[in-house]
Amino acid sequence: MAKCDVCGKGAHFGNKVSHSHRRSNRIWKSNVKSVRCKVNGTSKRMYVCTSCLRSGKVERA
Repeated sequence: MAKCDVCGKGAHFGNKVSHSHRRSNRIWKSNVKSVRCKVNGTSKRMYVCTSCLRSGKVERA
């Protein structure tokens, strides 16, 4: 679910590194909102990341 319908931005994976340099897995989730958008003249509910909302790639309904 945490994937942008406009740009496809999703979760990123990496390592959590402690002070003693022991590594464990971690995840960075993208900031995705559920938004009503205008698509082909009708309003549709989409999941859109906040960077797409701020840049104006999506017109809100």
